[in-house]
Amino acid sequence: MDLLRSLPIGLYLDQPITRLHQLDARVKFIWLMAFLAAPLLANPWWRLALVGLLMFLTLLAPIPPRVWRQQMGWLIFLAIIVFLITAITPDGLGVSIQPRLPDEGLNLPPASDYQYVLWDRGRLFVTRRSLELAVRISTLIFTLIYSTNLFLLTTAPEEITEGLENLMSPLRRFNVPVTEISLTLTLSLRFIPLVLEEVQNLARAVRTRAIDWQKLGIKRSLNVWLTVVEKLLDNLLLRAEQIAIAMEVRGFTSPNQHQVRWHELKLRWADFIALFLLIPFWAARLVWGGL
Repeated sequence: MDLLRSLPIGLYLDQPITRLHQLDARVKFIWLMAFLAAPLLANPWWRLALVGLLMFLTLLAPIPPRVWRQQMGWLIFLAIIVFLITAITPDGLGVSIQPRLPDEGLNLPPASDYQYVLWDRGRLFVTRRSLELAVRISTLIFTLIYSTNLFLLTTAPEEITEGLENLMSPLRRFNVPVTEISLTLTLSLRFIPLVLEEVQNLARAVRTRAIDWQKLGIKRSLNVWLTVVEKLLDNLLLRAEQIAIAMEVRGFTSPNQHQVRWHELKLRWADFIALFLLIPFWAARLVWGGL
């Protein structure tokens, strides 16, 4: 499964068991919602602090370097590219700066050292607004992707579905199919490795045939790839049908007839500490995060 090892994004890390693995799935989900909601309407300094906090949690867990280096590497590269592109693009204000000089003969000191344009190289220039937008967008991308990935990395699919079902249990009063939703989520998370496996097998099949793409031309090459995509869809539909048949054989006809406890939920002292830390987290957000 080379593709699974080279693309660990969103996959569960079963070994080693870190401190984040030991936390309850509901606690980690609440913290994930906090990381997703905290950047809203926050200033750039708070967004940078969230990025540093995520890196600190990764080192505190500790997540093995072979895992976080590969994931954080491409994500930091993406954030840097977005930062550079946003910083040098026009900020949208479209204000032409016209300095007002005093009358001749007057030698007045400058009012302040404030400069709206921070860096100017002809057509490429960075303003205060473009720099602020660059920080906001790049940190938002990093926070949203990495916090979600860190949650999936340290939480088994069964724990995620059991925790969500527990948190959504009050919705049963409004006839919301909570069990069906959690079961669908479990199957979707389990189906991701199957998709990667089918893509890897088809890629190996095409590579072992040593196809000369230059002799085929564009039209024939597209026909080959359309055939590969069609075969991929057929294999995935076959896998889905096999899973459905296996569930029917084992009695998965309705949630009322076949109840399955995915994971035993139990809050420990570390979970209560993690929940208590939400109080200073949001207090710091309100005091230093801005509106």
